[in-house]
Amino acid sequence: MTKEEKQESRLNEFLDNPDKALWKLAIPIMAGMGIQTLYTIVDMIFIGRISGLAIAAVAFNMPLFFFVLGLTMGLGAGVTASIARFIGARDKRNADNSAEHAVIMGLVISIVLTTIGLVWGKEILRAIGTTDEVITLSWSYLRIICFGLPFMVFSTFFRAILVGEGDTKFPMAIAAFGTVLNIILDPIFIFSLGMGVAGAAWATAISQFTVFIIFIYMLFVKEHFYVRFRFRDFAPSSFIIKDIVKVGLPASISMVIMSIGQLVFNRILVYFSTDVVAAYQIAGRIEMVIFLPMMSIAYGMTTLVAMFFGAKRMGRLKHIIYYGLSRSFMIAVVTSTVVYIAAPQLVTLFTHNGVIQETAVTYLRLITWVYPFIAIALPTGRILQGFGLGLPTLVITLIRVLLVATPLSWFFIFIQNKPVEWVWYSMMGSAIVAFIVSISWVLWAIKKYSLQPMRKEHGKIQLESN
Repeated sequence: MTKEEKQESRLNEFLDNPDKALWKLAIPIMAGMGIQTLYTIVDMIFIGRISGLAIAAVAFNMPLFFFVLGLTMGLGAGVTASIARFIGARDKRNADNSAEHAVIMGLVISIVLTTIGLVWGKEILRAIGTTDEVITLSWSYLRIICFGLPFMVFSTFFRAILVGEGDTKFPMAIAAFGTVLNIILDPIFIFSLGMGVAGAAWATAISQFTVFIIFIYMLFVKEHFYVRFRFRDFAPSSFIIKDIVKVGLPASISMVIMSIGQLVFNRILVYFSTDVVAAYQIAGRIEMVIFLPMMSIAYGMTTLVAMFFGAKRMGRLKHIIYYGLSRSFMIAVVTSTVVYIAAPQLVTLFTHNGVIQETAVTYLRLITWVYPFIAIALPTGRILQGFGLGLPTLVITLIRVLLVATPLSWFFIFIQNKPVEWVWYSMMGSAIVAFIVSISWVLWAIKKYSLQPMRKEHGKIQLESN
């Protein structure tokens, strides 16, 4: 069976059984993200064994890391949606062309960010508050990470391309391999070779390079997948660039906003004590695990919604939206119940500090009441990306983080002098507002595109006017 026949078979399978297709996409994503979450915990354990200053040195690099990750993953979401829609419309030429544009974008982003990091990285670290005490360690980490940055950027786009054609198993398996390799290399470079913080950076860079080489071999040498790259025939397309950017750029900005939100909340919480900040961070690590199934469903729905939208199968599209959201809601009801009951035991895994434990447990037992709302709101942005709508993700994040949760928290704490629980209440309120806005937006999109059937003209997916 040729690659084209395999892709046609996969598309037909998705169209015939969307429920099974969602889990076929979501489960590998969840496995890969789970291993990545494990890595973040293990990596911090290794670095913590060096010294407290080592933790601080790496911590000051995290906002920069999340900025790069947000930019590339956001644009990667645009790539996934674009390729999936073209495949759904059985337009292989433009699917290939979208993939080629993604690689060019990855090259440009890599050159720009690596140059900025190597030339002005130390000054940037100082600008975001890195103290003189740890600036040398922070810069030693960032300088090495910059050499591995292009491999991380390219690998993110390669994963987005393959997810767009409906293959989540291979990219997540490779990501898992890179994560395991990183965990193995960490103690070797940090302790056996005596490189400390710089050793952690080298372990990361080498792992990213290894993953990049595997992707290059499978995509360009073996040509193992449906999407192919023919750069000798490459021609820039303003339509494809807009198609990727209109979804990807708002998603990127929304992830940057979330990073800013974390910084702001830390600033508010440190008003009480560093123990409160620590409790919030511990609860956040627990939530990373809790939301894995919902996030995996969300990523899978981007591909399916885009394919069904491109294939003009609105009945299947409506079904998968209802099915995905309902399953995400059910999972949230179960997990919120478990977390509410087991919160003390979960927090004890991270700390034995009584104040931190009490604060984290209080947060978890309050916030679990809005997990079902979050479970609906979380996938809606990815659903709308499947429609080719990138702005909703940005608007919903902006409302939730900067227009509701942050000002409410600031008002209650610094104006009304309320206890820290009112920060948690503010977050709960923002989750409910985000739920209302996001579900309304999805219902609007379904109604709009159901009334406006699609037609294909000059290789572009367009809408017929009524």
